[in-house]
Amino acid sequence: MDKRILVTGATGFIGHILCRELIERGYGLTVLSRQKPDSVRSICGRVEVTDDLEKLRAHPGFDAVINLAGEGIADKRWSHARKEQLRASRIDLTRTLVGVVRTWSNMPEVLVSGSAVGFYGNQGDHLVTEDTEPHDEFTHQLCRDWEQEALKLETDGVRVCLSRTGVVAGRNGGFLQRMILPFKVGLGGKLGSGRQYMPWVHRDDVVSGLLWMLDTPTASGPYNMVSPNPVTNAEFTRTLAQVLHRPAVIPPPAPALKLILGEMAGLLLTGQKAIPDRLKREGFEFRLAELEAALRESVGT
Repeated sequence: MDKRILVTGATGFIGHILCRELIERGYGLTVLSRQKPDSVRSICGRVEVTDDLEKLRAHPGFDAVINLAGEGIADKRWSHARKEQLRASRIDLTRTLVGVVRTWSNMPEVLVSGSAVGFYGNQGDHLVTEDTEPHDEFTHQLCRDWEQEALKLETDGVRVCLSRTGVVAGRNGGFLQRMILPFKVGLGGKLGSGRQYMPWVHRDDVVSGLLWMLDTPTASGPYNMVSPNPVTNAEFTRTLAQVLHRPAVIPPPAPALKLILGEMAGLLLTGQKAIPDRLKREGFEFRLAELEAALRESVGT
């Protein structure tokens, strides 16, 4: 009998690629989505669709759960209402998910749950591993509370892995899609001083990392899902300009970003020099660890 997996966030930038990989491996998938089932299948492939976790109460159970749900953190300015939406889409949903899982006849072997390197807050140029003490700010509180809800299943004997993902590059979407057009018309440039680190990672490596967490019985706890080669924002934008054969000479000034984006500007003007310490020590290998190769694959050059 095929193993069955429940996936949230399945239609997202990472989720739909992950779903197709899981189907290719022979897994049976049920995905949570409010979109019409035919639309979900056109994105994810051959999956069953549920529009409400509550419909899965008292279910026989799934072999694994992958929880990637969450509204885009940089999609809108951080008003009080927006912050509450970000928390609800991550923390409240994960709390509900854990409550539903606890009603199943059989517990899953593993929960792989999303998080982000925003867990650490602004770290300047300090090297960041999974053991780094976080800076207490909104992104840390968001990720901390999100992770704590997922970790509750450990008391039920479920192995829980947390993917603290960085800025994800890949084709046809994500943050890179927003950067390409300004660069193509000659309006690209570093953000602020450019000295802040961007903990980037290619989507293919994120998907491979999530599959590794799923398949590795000894894997548990937090993993920095970032390239082993962090770069500054200036290095990132310079490399992107080179790949696109365009200049990178018009940096938006930091005060303008703060005026336009408010508190969310901190996502762009600060960062983490994060490395995947645990993944490397435990045997995971990155395929697109070098920035130029990753960007060339992402933009199709």
